[in-house]
Amino acid sequence: MILGGAPDVRVVGEATDGAEVPAAVAAYAPDVVLMDIRMPRVDGLAATEALRAAPEPPEVLVLTTFDADEQVLRALRAGASGFLLKDTPPAEIVAAVRRVAAGEATLSPAVTRKLIAHVTAPAPARSPDTRRERALRLLDGLTEREREVAVALGQGRSNAEISAELFVSVATVKAYVSRLLTKLDLNNRVQVALLVQDAGLV
Repeated sequence: MILGGAPDVRVVGEATDGAEVPAAVAAYAPDVVLMDIRMPRVDGLAATEALRAAPEPPEVLVLTTFDADEQVLRALRAGASGFLLKDTPPAEIVAAVRRVAAGEATLSPAVTRKLIAHVTAPAPARSPDTRRERALRLLDGLTEREREVAVALGQGRSNAEISAELFVSVATVKAYVSRLLTKLDLNNRVQVALLVQDAGLV
């Protein structure tokens, strides 16, 4: 009902649980999948991971009643472009679908606070050493300028802020972000930021 009232959003299909998601996506080719976490058989996190691992996947916006740290991080690491709580006002849910469809990441304020708390935690509370080693290995393959852009993303900087800081155009920053996603085999800038956090660079 929420999405049906938006003139520029069309609901093309529905699935009752995570196990039905791949077939539904194959049949309807949506631009965005609004994914519930709590579903029978296959939950939304597992469904998101499977979906984002497939070729040319749709964007995924996760909707849940819970904001547990591990769920937020697992969804974002899997490639979800957004994470909203179900108490998000309807108009904001529609706006989030639009943003995700446009290629932007979106997080509810409560989820953003969780993420900030995670990345500012003392080093022992962060990810295991294996994750840090993997992150450092991936980032070692970047040029110096690509690394600077990646670190700026890890600091939560916008394209305009990175442009001003590095004395390059916004278009150049966008090109670097696209290159980073390709070289690191990631889906969005949130994943780049998490990788930089895992490496302990910010």
